[in-house]
Amino acid sequence: MSTYELGHQPFGLASPAAWLRASGADVTCVDLSVEMLTEAVVRSADLIGFYVPMHTATRMAVPMIKQAREANPDAHICAYGLYGPPNAPMLREVGADSILGGEFEEPLRQLCADLRDPSAASPALLPIVSLARQDFLAPDRSGLPDLSRYAYLQMPDGTRRVTGYTEATRGCKHLCRHCPVVPVYGGRFRVVQNDVVARDIDAQVAAGAQHITFGDPDFFNGPGHAMTVVRRLHADHPGLTYDVTIKVEHLVGQPDLLPVLAETGCVLVTSAVESFDDLVLEVFDKRHTRADLHRAIGLLADAGIALNPTFVAFSPWITADAFADFLVAIYELDLVGTVSPVQYAIRLLIPAGSRLLELPDLAPWLGPFDPDKLCYEWAHPDPVMDQLQLALFAVTEEVAGAELTRGAVFDRMVAVTSEMLSGAAADRVRALPSMAAADVGVPHLSEPWFCCAEPVATQMTPLF
Repeated sequence: MSTYELGHQPFGLASPAAWLRASGADVTCVDLSVEMLTEAVVRSADLIGFYVPMHTATRMAVPMIKQAREANPDAHICAYGLYGPPNAPMLREVGADSILGGEFEEPLRQLCADLRDPSAASPALLPIVSLARQDFLAPDRSGLPDLSRYAYLQMPDGTRRVTGYTEATRGCKHLCRHCPVVPVYGGRFRVVQNDVVARDIDAQVAAGAQHITFGDPDFFNGPGHAMTVVRRLHADHPGLTYDVTIKVEHLVGQPDLLPVLAETGCVLVTSAVESFDDLVLEVFDKRHTRADLHRAIGLLADAGIALNPTFVAFSPWITADAFADFLVAIYELDLVGTVSPVQYAIRLLIPAGSRLLELPDLAPWLGPFDPDKLCYEWAHPDPVMDQLQLALFAVTEEVAGAELTRGAVFDRMVAVTSEMLSGAAADRVRALPSMAAADVGVPHLSEPWFCCAEPVATQMTPLF
């Protein structure tokens, strides 16, 4: 079962489904973000797997695991995915029997085999992080909802492109301090074989996909593999477009590859910019500077590829002046039409195992680990900044799905910020001109939420 995959048809269901079906298991895939589940399906299952790849998905999965345990006390419940091992104590407490992280397909297959074999030893109760290299199988998407029910790519001319989703790599070779990938993969990444990626794309195109999102944490972790994948994609499907996620560091370090991306159909690059403040970037160990970002914006513009920037707008190191600069920079860099509303209110998450916990200067603001929120509590040294984050998050909830231009959303964020801040910071924000007429002039995905955002009440739905 998947609770949330950023509006995509879940690779994290389709890939293990192929492995389990190949071993003879009867597999039912349920994507709870777009379909309902009957209690009968839960009651009849011997093994129930919850896919927990990110913060939002795991928060949503917790009450569902409890409900599944109540409905089927005899089933073996497994929580698998990136957020499994770091949150193993809490997941076990709410009803999970086993936890799998990293490369989970082979361990899931083995778990299923052990449960079917009366002579097998009981599954281990300790978290399992497997980083073993796998020979992947092509994902089996049978039984999943049609691609038309998922997020789509909105083009500047108003047309929509049905969007599929795949992964060419998992993990990441970088060690950004705030990143939840690091505690599991520890600076390593694993490749999904080119032929498997191509077959997955072929199947989704046959099912109606006009655009593909690559969900790799960083598409340029292995640039040679990435180029092989996209060249084959374009050769097999010349009219297919795609988007990828790439670090600013790689955008400026591999500028010769950006035209190749554009030539093979890339229309959008998501990049974890995180901040315009060089101090924050250093704290996060992002390995890029504000000047690098300026260069990356120009390189993408020259290649004809749109930028989808993501941010950690609020952290203990962001002052009122720095947040004012954040809004001013979005205006001055002409990013108003490219910033998704939720990005104005993202608050730093410090999950279990985070490298941020190594920083001694975090201690004065750090609270205990909150198992319900899956992260450590922290308070900003300036209480006004915590209040501002809550106010802006309320705006993002209000405008999610509303018929507002991104310029109008920017104006709302500016108005709230200028009212809550004081002095020179408020004056700088208040001086920004209205951007109400500015709309999204670049391709963008329709999903309004984000993997590191707290789920809203409407997302916390019951299992059935």
